[in-house]
Amino acid sequence: MPELPEVEVTRRGIAPALIGRRVTGVTLRTPALRYPLPRSLASNIRGAPLEGIDRRGKYLLLHFAAGHVLLHLGMSGTLRLVPPDAPPGKHDHVDIAFGNISLRMNDPRRFGALLWIEGEPTEHPLLASLGVEPLERGFTGKALHKSLHGRSAAIKQAIMDSHVVVGVGNIYASESLFRAGISPRTTAGRVSLVRLEKLVTAIKETLRAAIRAGGSTLRDFFGSDGDPGHFQLEHLVYGREGEPCRRCGTTIRMIRQGQRATFYCSKCQT
Repeated sequence: MPELPEVEVTRRGIAPALIGRRVTGVTLRTPALRYPLPRSLASNIRGAPLEGIDRRGKYLLLHFAAGHVLLHLGMSGTLRLVPPDAPPGKHDHVDIAFGNISLRMNDPRRFGALLWIEGEPTEHPLLASLGVEPLERGFTGKALHKSLHGRSAAIKQAIMDSHVVVGVGNIYASESLFRAGISPRTTAGRVSLVRLEKLVTAIKETLRAAIRAGGSTLRDFFGSDGDPGHFQLEHLVYGREGEPCRRCGTTIRMIRQGQRATFYCSKCQT
C-alpha cells in the first residue's frame, strides 16, 4: 500500500508538470472505485487552471477555483504522467488532460478514491479527524506523549493510528521503532517522554529518507515517471525476517500485530 513517502513522491513528481496548466479534458472509464466517481468532474474543472497540489496524510488534493479533487491511491493505485493519446491499460480508470500531458490514475484493486469537494477540504469527513502531520513542527515528543496517555495498545499500532499521527504506515512504523530502539510490543501509554522524543526524531528521519529514495516498491508502487522506489534497499528490519540485524547481528524476528507483519530486533529494541 502506498504510504506517506510514496504519496509525497507522487505529489512532487506531478506538481511541477501540472500546476498552472488548464484542464482540457476528463475521461472516466469506470463508474466507481472505492466510492462513485463524480460524473460532474469534467464540467467542474474543464478549462480551469490547476492552482496547487497538497498532501494530507495519504491523500492528495488538487486545487481548482471551483473546488478540490481529493485523491487516494488505495492498496495499489498509482498516478502517472502520460501523453494524452497513450492507449489506456485495463486498470487505467481516470485521465485528466492538461493539453499535451495527462494525469492518469491506475488502480488494479479499485480501493482508491477520487472525489470532488466544494468548500474547505480539511472539513471533509475523510480529512477532518486526521491527526498531526509527522513532518511538521506540531509533531513533537510532548504532543505524542499527550496523545498516547493512558493508551493500552502496543506502540506500533498506536503510531499507525491516523487519528494520532498521519501517514506512518506499516513499513515505516517498523523502521522508525528500530531506529528509536523501542520494542513494537511496548504499551503505548507507558513509553516515556524521553523515548517518545527519540521516536519522533526517528519517524521524521525515516520518512525523509524514504522520500529521498523515491519511496518503497515492494509490489505495486511506481512513481509518476514509472520508476519504482528504492527505499526497500535501505530497510533496516522490514521484510528482513531471519536475516542478521545491521547493527548487532541478532536475527531479525517477525510477529503479527493487528494482522500486520512487524519486524524487529530483540536486542536493539527494548
